Amino acid sequence: MIGRSSDAAELITHLETLRSEENVASMARFGIATGGALGISNPDIRAVARLAKKDHLRAMQLWRSDIREARLLALYTAEPKRLTTEEARHWADDFNSWEIVDCAADLFVEAGLDELISDFAADEREFIRRTAFAMIAGAAVHLKKEPDATFLAWLPLIEAYAGDPRNVVCKAVNWALRSIGKRNLACHAPALALAKILAESPDKTARWIGRDAARELAGEKLLARLR
Repeated sequence: MIGRSSDAAELITHLETLRSEENVASMARFGIATGGALGISNPDIRAVARLAKKDHLRAMQLWRSDIREARLLALYTAEPKRLTTEEARHWADDFNSWEIVDCAADLFVEAGLDELISDFAADEREFIRRTAFAMIAGAAVHLKKEPDATFLAWLPLIEAYAGDPRNVVCKAVNWALRSIGKRNLACHAPALALAKILAESPDKTARWIGRDAARELAGEKLLARLR
C-alpha cells in the first residue's frame, strides 16, 4: 500500500500498474505530449498524491524520472514553501506539454514565485512562455488578497506577447487577459480596454485574443456578477 513512507521508486512502480494504452491514444488527440506517458488520468494521479502526501525531496526525484505521470505527481506532492526559483527554472526547462505547464503554474503561484513571470514570458520556448501567462491566470483567480495593482501591472506583458501565434501561447495569453478582467470591477475596465485595443490590431493573433476576450468581458452576466 502506498503512503507517506513510499519512496519515488515505489510510487513509480504503482503508477505503472495503472497504465492505459487506450488513454495514451486519447491524450494525443487533445494535444498532450505522450512521450513517457502511462495514460493515467489527472484525477487518478491526484488520488495517488493524496495517499503519498507532500514530500519535497521525493518530488524532485519523481521529476527526474521523465515519466509524464510521475512528473505530475511531483507537482502535486512538492512543498510550495520549499520550492525555490532555481528549482522552478530547472523544471521549466523540461516543460513539453500544456497540461504539465498549467499544473506547474498553479504550484509556482502557490509558492509565491511571481518574479519568474516576466522572465518566463520573455523566453522564446513556447511552453515556458505559456507558463508565464498560466501563472497570471491562476494568480488572478487564487490570490484573493493580492492588490489589484499587481494584476494591472501585467497587462502590458499581455499586450507585448499577444502576437505570438503559437497555439499553446496565444490561448494562455487570452486566458490571462480574461482572468484579470473577471477578477473584480477595478480590474475589469482596464482589461476590457486592452481587449478592445487588441481587437483592432493588424496582427491576426492579437486581434483574435482581443475579440474573444472582449466578447466575454462585455457580457451582461459577468458585469452583473462583478457589480
